Amino acid sequence: MNITDLLIRERILCCADIGSKKRLFERLGELLAGNSGILSANDIFDALINREKLGSTGLGKGVAIPHGRIASLERPLCAIIKLSEPIDFDATDNQPVDLVFALLVPEESTEEHLQVLSTIAEVFSNPAVCTALRQCDTESCIYEQLYQWETQRIPA
Repeated sequence: MNITDLLIRERILCCADIGSKKRLFERLGELLAGNSGILSANDIFDALINREKLGSTGLGKGVAIPHGRIASLERPLCAIIKLSEPIDFDATDNQPVDLVFALLVPEESTEEHLQVLSTIAEVFSNPAVCTALRQCDTESCIYEQLYQWETQRIPA
């Protein structure tokens, strides 16, 4: 599973000035809904918040992977935001978050959901990738870093 197959450049936001977890989820809702006319930013926000109520999706080391299920989706959707300043996210290590990768999956796609989450976790567990992403100052740079990681990794 390649992240860049799911991630379009319009769903990447670099150096975003977002001051809270709630505002971050609102912005993710806007990014993921886009101009589709199919998805509502509010429905996405609700899905992300409802999942977050089960436990923080902050992985630690400044990374979070908020995710949720949406019944009207036909395939997974992703968005990534690099924050200009880290925010509190109730992460497992109590560190603020500055790299956020959001994932939405169709309601019934359990196996695919787990595969995508596993790949995302693999990306963000690599300190070199996280450092490279934090040095980016454009959306294109973020996309290119993810693409480079994918082309250089050895498939499991």
